[in-house]
Amino acid sequence: MGAAKRFLLARAEASIKPPAEIEPPRLILRALEAIRMSRSRDRILSNLDEMYREAFERAKSTQDQAQMSTLDFAYRREQLYFEILLDIRDAMERR
Repeated sequence: MGAAKRFLLARAEASIKPPAEIEPPRLILRALEAIRMSRSRDRILSNLDEMYREAFERAKSTQDQAQMSTLDFAYRREQLYFEILLDIRDAMERR
């Protein structure tokens, strides 16, 4: 019985493989080049427009002129930021 037990345990231990080392993903140029950007420029800017339009309509319904002015400026600033970032993304994708 002891010999059978040793034989079976030896086979079981031989079939167990240590787990492969997993390297966490890193944001290196090779990885970034492999990732395809999924959202289009139009979709991003329309989401921004929709979000600010809803907030602006709420401020308009309460006739809060200060909030409407703040939202108008913030929208234009965010739109500019997104356009710059999207231009950078497009340039990197062309590489």
